[in-house]
Amino acid sequence: MTKHVNYRTIAEALRAAAAGPVARARGRRTRSGSSRGLRPRRPDYPRSGRSGWRRWVPSWRQSLAAFVMAVAVLTGVVTVAYVRTEIPDDLNGFATQQDNVYYWSDGSPMARTGWVRRQEMPLEKIPEHVRWAVLAAENADFYSDPGVSASGVTRALWRTIGDGDTQGGSTITQQYVKNVYLSQDQSFSRKFTEVLLAVKLDRHHSKDRILEDYLNTSWFGRGTYGLQRASQAYYGKDVTQLNASEGAFLAALLKGASLYDPALSAANRERAVERWSWTLDRMVEVGRLSREERARYTAFPEPRLPTTPSTVGGQNGYLVELAETYAKRAGRISDARFDLGGYQVYTTFDKRRTNALTKAVGDARATLDPEKRPADRYARFGAASLAPDGRILAVHGGPDHQKQAFNESNAATVPAGTVFTPLVYAAALEHGVRRERGGPRSPVTPATVYDANDGVPLRTPEGPYWDRAGRMLKGTNLDGRSHGSISLRRAMAESADVPFLQLGMDVGLDRVRGTAQAAGLLSSSLGPPVPDFALGNSTPSAIRVAGAYSMFAAGGTHTEPYSVRRVTHEGDPVPLAAPRKKRAVGPGVAAQVTDALTVDASGKAGKPGGTRDDTARWYAGYTATEATAVVVYRMDLTKSLAPLPLKGLGGDPTAGADRPARIWNQYTDAVDGAPRRAASEGEKTR
Repeated sequence: MTKHVNYRTIAEALRAAAAGPVARARGRRTRSGSSRGLRPRRPDYPRSGRSGWRRWVPSWRQSLAAFVMAVAVLTGVVTVAYVRTEIPDDLNGFATQQDNVYYWSDGSPMARTGWVRRQEMPLEKIPEHVRWAVLAAENADFYSDPGVSASGVTRALWRTIGDGDTQGGSTITQQYVKNVYLSQDQSFSRKFTEVLLAVKLDRHHSKDRILEDYLNTSWFGRGTYGLQRASQAYYGKDVTQLNASEGAFLAALLKGASLYDPALSAANRERAVERWSWTLDRMVEVGRLSREERARYTAFPEPRLPTTPSTVGGQNGYLVELAETYAKRAGRISDARFDLGGYQVYTTFDKRRTNALTKAVGDARATLDPEKRPADRYARFGAASLAPDGRILAVHGGPDHQKQAFNESNAATVPAGTVFTPLVYAAALEHGVRRERGGPRSPVTPATVYDANDGVPLRTPEGPYWDRAGRMLKGTNLDGRSHGSISLRRAMAESADVPFLQLGMDVGLDRVRGTAQAAGLLSSSLGPPVPDFALGNSTPSAIRVAGAYSMFAAGGTHTEPYSVRRVTHEGDPVPLAAPRKKRAVGPGVAAQVTDALTVDASGKAGKPGGTRDDTARWYAGYTATEATAVVVYRMDLTKSLAPLPLKGLGGDPTAGADRPARIWNQYTDAVDGAPRRAASEGEKTR
């Protein structure tokens, strides 16, 4: 009986504490029998005996009760969710990776690539110093944590709400769960599931098993999953042969290969060196590397250059590379996700045109003899054909992608030379000229006359142009001839250079630059704003030059070059950003430029080009349906990306000045089905 009374007394005391002074008074009346049988009263809230805002402030007992209840509810929710969460039987994408398939513009298969490379490696075969390089960098408390880190989860949730980076707040167990069981989205629900699965996995599997699976499934860039394949991709050897320094670099890649692979950029290398050094110091800090051994690792272990993990050779390799880059950018597909495969990439490349361009360049290449003539060594032939709406129809990137990954049509270190002058002409027709300081701008027409003689002093609105050596700069024609006073249209037709050198100064180099950018030339390729800017000191690729000329064929509207029409993933469409369109010049200006560049009655327009130092020869031309640019240059890729002189190429004292035009002619004859002739070097000097 006493025991029962004690329980009753305790219960009443708790109710009284929660109800406040009034309830305690009522409780006393209840015990005395005066109010026996009445229904329970509600809690004293808003609080009686208080006035104003104080009535709405809970007592500490009420606050404590609410907190205890909230904790109980939250604990219940988490407990139920944990019990209901099961470790999936199946892994996600990387275990069922597929090839990526590329298609020609007509829908026929072009290439099939299998980028994912993964090979299991038992944990006991992975050197301990490599394992601890990863653990020191990612999760030094791995063997003692419960699978999650409370502080890490808090940081990760904050980043999920903020900038979307959850990696930094995850333990290795959580990273493994995300990699193999969950999607890569950054939602709160995915993070909550990740935490529950990590705790459950930690209770059901040994730490060594989790670590082994993590090291065998993590993405390290260059199309590799797992330490074994990463070791082969970056150092050309098995993981069993890695030292602690090399392991520290591979550990850095877990933060994102696109940020730490030194082959991708100088900034990447700087980040990689910093992370590598920090990881080695961290290994010392956690007692897994002696200070003596750390002192031996002072030089960054440079990984080897990447190789293309694809069986695609010939020209198709260059096409696949262009299409992959565009698909990932326009579709916002990460490298890791694209490497898992399952994508169908429908390109803009025309098979017939690609074959015709390959043959035309191949025939020109066959005339060279690099074994007997040193001048024929390192010869490069870049060529590209684009439609007026921006579609890349054909590209010649090199002799064979498997033998040379460098894309000769996409080189951005070869000067454009005088093939750039139609853009100067267009800028003048569009914006007019100013010949006197502070004076009004005057309109320019194709009939506007300029002096085309050699040795004409170059002028600015302020007066004669003086170079840094204090000499008055005079214009010279690349063909060495004086053309007299001629109209701009005739100057363009005869490839007289002096008028366009002066015209660039009269228009204003800033306006010429703006027209060039609007026509599709990348700002990074545009040369310094000096007089020779008008004669092509910029270095656009053949793809970009063809794109600029296609702007004239499109009536003055430029569309950014694109190589992919659509992408699907396992049959589902992937949204692609539309290529940008921009009005570069007016339709009338485009027509006037075309008129000046028209060579014959066929309607074909074109312009040869060369450079003062004779390091590049060009021909760019267009019809109503496509624009094609061809460039011939020499470049020793083992030394630098700087072009070499063309003197003596092909045993020709003129260095085969008309070779680009011959390639252009052969290609257009093949695709058009009727002979079309670009002007030879004798008809148009440059």
